[in-house]
Amino acid sequence: MPPLPPGRGVLWLGLVLGSVWVARENAALANPPADALNILLIIVDDLRPSLGCYGDKLVRSPNIDQLASRSLLFQNAFAQQAVCAPSRVSFLTGRRPDTTRLYDFNSYWRVHTGNFSTIPQYFKENGYVTMSVGKVFHPGISSNHSDDSPYSWSFPPYHPSSEKYENTKTCRGPDGELHANLLCPVDVVDVPEGTLPDKQSTEQAIQLLERMKMSSSPFFLAVGYHKPHIPFRYPKEFQKLYPLENITLAADPQVPDGLPPVAYNPWMDIRQREDVQALNISVPYGPIPVDFQRKIRQSYFASVSYLDTQVGHLLSTLDDLQLTNSTIIAFTSDHGWALGEHGEWAKYSNFDVTTRVPLMFYVPGRTTLFPEAGEKLFPYLDPFDSVSELMEPGRQSMHLVELVSLFPTLAGLAGLQVPPRCPIPSFQVMLCREGRSLLKHFLFHDLEEDPYLHSNPRELIAYSQYPRPADSPQWNSDKPTLKDIKIMGYSIRTIDYRYTVWVGFNPNEFLANFSDIHAGELYFVDSDPLQDHNVYNDSRGRELSPSLMP
Repeated sequence: MPPLPPGRGVLWLGLVLGSVWVARENAALANPPADALNILLIIVDDLRPSLGCYGDKLVRSPNIDQLASRSLLFQNAFAQQAVCAPSRVSFLTGRRPDTTRLYDFNSYWRVHTGNFSTIPQYFKENGYVTMSVGKVFHPGISSNHSDDSPYSWSFPPYHPSSEKYENTKTCRGPDGELHANLLCPVDVVDVPEGTLPDKQSTEQAIQLLERMKMSSSPFFLAVGYHKPHIPFRYPKEFQKLYPLENITLAADPQVPDGLPPVAYNPWMDIRQREDVQALNISVPYGPIPVDFQRKIRQSYFASVSYLDTQVGHLLSTLDDLQLTNSTIIAFTSDHGWALGEHGEWAKYSNFDVTTRVPLMFYVPGRTTLFPEAGEKLFPYLDPFDSVSELMEPGRQSMHLVELVSLFPTLAGLAGLQVPPRCPIPSFQVMLCREGRSLLKHFLFHDLEEDPYLHSNPRELIAYSQYPRPADSPQWNSDKPTLKDIKIMGYSIRTIDYRYTVWVGFNPNEFLANFSDIHAGELYFVDSDPLQDHNVYNDSRGRELSPSLMP
């Protein structure tokens, strides 16, 4: 086999491993419905799987859990880069960051790399009315200051008017003054405009659903929620769900001894908040005082419960409009978020805690039976209702999957032709996808029948990557601009381990040099599920490493 371009990074590493998925995939589900199914895509910002349906006993998320009870839920889904704009461009185009060449926030893939199709664009070109509400694409240069309009959307995307107050001085501190804080529980009637962005997004999405109920065209509606992204600005009553005395610390709040400095993110965006600045925390490793750690975790969980109410109102409207038996619902997040694990408080890494995301699909008549006349599948559930029972998720898959699989999976579930696999490289190819389709998971009602259950675990790999400007943490380690990227951390997650190599990177030519290894990480999942013990330099690590090297 001739040598492959080193700049193909993750794909190259996958080919070296001999682990590229080669099974043929159906173009669509067997016996697709005659009428086109609508799509409701819910994208959450910075949501790790801290949800009841993922086994979290503390977090109250009854509406999302209810969706999970009617869905196929993937327990091990991973984002391709743990930062907003690169992740969203990646899964909305079905291409990996090394193909979009977006590792920061400062380029638009259509002019910078290739005129790649997006998920909503593909549905639009197949007769769907496509609509965007809230944070779907990341606003700014990475979506051409237009959320990729007019390519992706039938109408101009909607952004809540109250978004502009998210990072302003709207948080009342103990001194009675307004601050730009990290922790920001608010009385909604007192904030500018008397509302919050996610409330406005829900209201707008409901209005669009009501209009589409009267339309003969199928719709693709993407709703992007802001919380639990920082600042933790949410209605203050949600704090009551999480008394501080019930908040525990992360199970592994220390920076691991064997963690290479290049792998650590110093959470600089957290440090810019006024309440965190007042703590005078040392840079780069902290730590944050224990009492404040509990407050951060409290506010994150409260933000999740607030988010859950918005999802609940949206889904109950779908029920009220009798759209649940004609609408596929996909729910996911752009990446996770560390709440003190490894001494980190952000995303910006390759650990599971920052790359693992919730992912579930509700498919009417397939993941659950069609509702009876008048039956509600998604009645609104109040997280403050202490008598509400924890719902068990519906079908679950433990297999490793990636967010780049969203494109082919949604296309196939809707009965559209699944875009073909991308060649390598694929910069001149407008329509193709780099993720494998997950359609075969939906063909079997009995988990024991699922052919993936018996597949070779080493064939199921999730890839992620993260750039760094230097070998040690510095002011721009979390979000380096392209010109400052000197090192790229390529990571693979298998059923058995997470393996990461930090290699030299040329930002001018987008080339990774796998012969220039700066550091490595190897964590075995069974014995070290939290990824605290790096054995890359141990004898076991050296034994495994050669088979992973290009």
